[in-house]
Amino acid sequence: MFSWIFIFWFLQINKFVSAANYIISSCYYKISEEFHHEGDVVIGAFLPLHTFHTGKKKPHSTIPYYYLDNKIQYNFKNYQYILALQFAIEEINGNPNLLPNISLGFDFYNVRFTGKYILDITFNWLTALGDGNHIPNYNCKKRNFTAALRGTSWITSAQIGTLLQLFKFPQITFGPYDLLLSDHGQYPSLYQMAPKDTSLSLAIVSLMVHFRWSWVGLILPDDHKGNKILSDFREEMERKDICLAFVKMTSETWTSYFYKFWENIDETNVTIIYGDIDSLEGVMRNIEQRLLTWNIWIMNIEHHVIDRADYFMLDSFHGSLIFKHHYRENFEFTKFIQRVNPNKYPEDIYLPKLWYLFFKCSFSATNCHVLENCQTNASLDVFPRHIFDVAMNAESTSIYNGVYAVAHSLHEMRLQQLQMQPYENGKGMVFFPWQIPQSVCSESCGLGFRKVTMKGKAICCYKCTPCAVNEISNETDVDQCVKCPESHYANTEKSNCFQKSVSFLAYEDPLGMVLVSIALCLSTLTVFVIGIFVKHRETPIVKANNRALSYILLVTLTFCFLCSLNFIGKPTTAACILQQTTFAVAFTVALATVLAKAITVVLAFKVSFPGRMVRWLMISRGPNYIIPICTLIQLLLCGIWMATSPPFIDQDAHTEYGHIIILCNKGSAVAFHSVLGYLCFMALGSYAMAFLSRNLPDTFNESKFLSFSMLVFFCVWITFLPVYHSTKGKVMVAMEIFSILASSTALLAFIFGPKCYIILLRPDKNSFNHIRK
Repeated sequence: MFSWIFIFWFLQINKFVSAANYIISSCYYKISEEFHHEGDVVIGAFLPLHTFHTGKKKPHSTIPYYYLDNKIQYNFKNYQYILALQFAIEEINGNPNLLPNISLGFDFYNVRFTGKYILDITFNWLTALGDGNHIPNYNCKKRNFTAALRGTSWITSAQIGTLLQLFKFPQITFGPYDLLLSDHGQYPSLYQMAPKDTSLSLAIVSLMVHFRWSWVGLILPDDHKGNKILSDFREEMERKDICLAFVKMTSETWTSYFYKFWENIDETNVTIIYGDIDSLEGVMRNIEQRLLTWNIWIMNIEHHVIDRADYFMLDSFHGSLIFKHHYRENFEFTKFIQRVNPNKYPEDIYLPKLWYLFFKCSFSATNCHVLENCQTNASLDVFPRHIFDVAMNAESTSIYNGVYAVAHSLHEMRLQQLQMQPYENGKGMVFFPWQIPQSVCSESCGLGFRKVTMKGKAICCYKCTPCAVNEISNETDVDQCVKCPESHYANTEKSNCFQKSVSFLAYEDPLGMVLVSIALCLSTLTVFVIGIFVKHRETPIVKANNRALSYILLVTLTFCFLCSLNFIGKPTTAACILQQTTFAVAFTVALATVLAKAITVVLAFKVSFPGRMVRWLMISRGPNYIIPICTLIQLLLCGIWMATSPPFIDQDAHTEYGHIIILCNKGSAVAFHSVLGYLCFMALGSYAMAFLSRNLPDTFNESKFLSFSMLVFFCVWITFLPVYHSTKGKVMVAMEIFSILASSTALLAFIFGPKCYIILLRPDKNSFNHIRK
């Protein structure tokens, strides 16, 4: 016995752990009572998909029939009703031979099984006003209503039918067949899709006979249907010599005789539960929670698992026998279910809840209709059957057939009207004779628009204005548009928010490929120049202007070209730091080398003049110390930059529509401009020194080329600053890369271009004889 208790306890662990550890988002509990699928002709669908229950019934101080401890309870298995309705409408709208040039739509209203709310939502649909503003015979929106589709409870059908009958409005009910609703004197405009059938009760009795179960219990709803079912069972059981151990008649408020209900319940091992799920849901949940074992339950309904934490493999109804009518499987409906997702039907208020609960999506922080981080292959057909069944059940089949019945009726009526009535320029034709008279002040505001009240006018008189940038409205006649979160963007119709794609200057982009190609070509060209200088290292033109400094400058320029590659590709923290440090140090070494070459030329031609300082600088090779000194100063600036406010990864969600650009933020703007200013200061110093030696003997004198290259370098970076600050996103990054490549190319071309020309094309000038001349 202890081992069995342990097994049951172990199987329940997952249920308790999941219920305790799973934190539900507040968006999951926010739900509208309606949503709309637009069409030329609209069907009103009153379906039970969620309700509210209260534990202690704490009343609200001002709102009647409202409790402060209300908790929402979804019945996702009934969501198949909406899908069957949507599937039938899409098939009809796609059929050119049925209602051509006319589209069907639907208005969904949730049914809570409370008389006040049922009548309230019916008035909402008839008047299209909402917010409790009900004006009989007045419709605030110009819409063509055609029929009301409702179920599953006969009580719901009776209450809605009584109200709609005042307007002679066609009604279709998809719940179980009910004799009360078949009274055409009381409900002349109501049609039941379910057939009148007693075959299930006869089949259940035949099962009793087959297994020789002659002592059984019976649980029925306490209403006129329950009395009729009891009469049918007793008549058939008496013929088959089967006796009833007990008969329990339960109502929706069965808790009032809770303890009396369980009396004699254990007198038999076989119990029949027969009726509709709306009437018997309470007692079935209680039976499930009591975990009754060694009982056989025979039912015509299937218990709905409301909460995923409620599902337990070995509950009371495990192994139950359920009798249902057989329907041919609709494979197209199964394919349709596989394609359903929140993006395809943004108006649907239940799909985001399903995707959040079962596919680990997360709600946006600013919009409960927007999902993030969803699984790409999420589909309703992966749900277990106790949560959602892809096979079309009896109610869904009735909904599907009912929608087609409405469509065919409208099609025939339209044909008759076209034959009998003149139709000139769209006048003289009344499409639906039962339609509520239309009287509107303003046309409805469609998706992507919002209402703007007109001063001095009535509330129904308004104008429509488009939603602002990155705002949407996915319902008609909204007062305020909803702003998409930063990670999403509004589509062109401004009816839905889509997640932005991540973008950066990648190697695969056309712009990135061009910049990489230029950088590699220029660095290869620099290596080629190094090879020329090494090969002709003993020639006068290479030796004339400090051969060692030329080698340093060429190697540094190679690194200058290659450092631009750090700016391409997906940014990382290391890449952001390397972008600025390698750029700053490489250019500092290059400019310091140019400065040293310029000073060397000036000192060389002034050595003939008296002056101890000039002689000391030449003897001690002072210009060679310029490179390390200037580099150390730049390293100090970079060190302070990295220690105080280093570059970091940033996002730009506004420059490119529909994209989030990942880029490197400079961190400290002062530090970045200080590093850049130091480079420009060195360029001006090199330019000044080269300018002083411009008129010296020009045989192999590179002063003019040094001054011109520094002038171009300075102009490039001075032009860079205003352009850099006026651009955003990938263009801003490309501008910095272009400036690096342009300034490096200026140094390579103007300093080493003339030398390579003489070495390769005019070797006669690269000789000591030419110098003597």
